[in-house]
Amino acid sequence: MRRRAIRILLSLATAVVVAGVATWGLGLCWTWIGGGALPLHGWIAMALGVTGTIALAWGLMALAFKSDREGWDDRVDNRRDPGRRGD
Repeated sequence: MRRRAIRILLSLATAVVVAGVATWGLGLCWTWIGGGALPLHGWIAMALGVTGTIALAWGLMALAFKSDREGWDDRVDNRRDPGRRGD
């Protein structure tokens, strides 16, 4: 259980670092293309957007891996799939 908690915390720390670097990089790009200096509210909005995007991606990938591990993908009924050839 402790190893799992450490792994989750390391993943969370990695996501926070990625969000910080992405926010900083986007701010630099905004200034570089002539958008002007970003005010505090702009930085906050961008940080929330980047963090939300990373959190959504992390959550959806976790669900995909959980679904694969538990075999939910094998239980799908594909009989009505128009791209599937009839066997």
